[in-house]
Parts: sequence; structure tokens; C-alpha cells
Amino acid sequence: MPETPRADVDESLSEAFWAVARQLRHLTRESLEPWEITPGQSRALGVLMRHGAMRLSGLSEHLRIAPRSTTEVVDGLEQRGLVERQPDPSDRRATLVAVTDQGREVGRAIKHARRAESEKLFGALSADDRTELARILGLLRK
Repeated sequence: MPETPRADVDESLSEAFWAVARQLRHLTRESLEPWEITPGQSRALGVLMRHGAMRLSGLSEHLRIAPRSTTEVVDGLEQRGLVERQPDPSDRRATLVAVTDQGREVGRAIKHARRAESEKLFGALSADDRTELARILGLLRK
């Protein structure tokens, strides 16, 4: 049997990776539907729950998105009562974004839904395969 050229292998890996990424994005959107929250809003809520109140610039850095986009994400969360803007006690000209009690409840519910979504996608893998996939993805993220 002839050997598959390296470029063909890389291309099929890329196609497989993007197919899984599309599937994951679909599952994510589906799992967030009950809260009418976008994946970006969910990520922002998660960052704020893990790290506490922060300035928009700090949130932008965590999310790796432009400050203008962060403002739009926070505006959407604020309209739903999930976050609030507060004065920064260390700089009265600055504003912090903080999770509300309702935001914490929704954030916990989303975390459980995402865990179930993850199990749907990765449940077919053995524990060893999951560990190996996490290792490989960690290498690719660097």
C-alpha cells in the first residue's frame, strides 16, 4: 500500500479538527439556548465568575477580544441582569464589571450544561484517550 503524503495527512487532520470544532460550536450554542446567551457572553460570565470583578480592559485580555467587542458582550449580559457595572474603589474614573447573584446562578447552570455537552462529545473516548487529547491540544495551544 502506498504511503500517504505528509501534506495529505496534515490536510485530513485539519479537516477532522475543524469538523469537531464545528460540532462543538453547535453543541455549545444548543446548550446555551435556554438562557439566550451567546458563547462569547458565556465565556465572559465564566471569566468573571473565576476571577471576580474587573475592568473591561482586563476582561478583554482574558477573552482575547477587542475592547469594543467586550463592551458589546458586557452590555448584553447587563441587559439580562447577569452582570453590573460598579465604580472601581481604587480609581473613581474607572468602572468594574461584576457578576450579579442572578449571574452566578445562571453561570453555575451553564457550567453544568457545558459539562453535559462535553460528555456528549467526548464520552466516546476512554479516559486514556481524553488524557492524550488534552495533552495534544495543550501542545497545539502553545
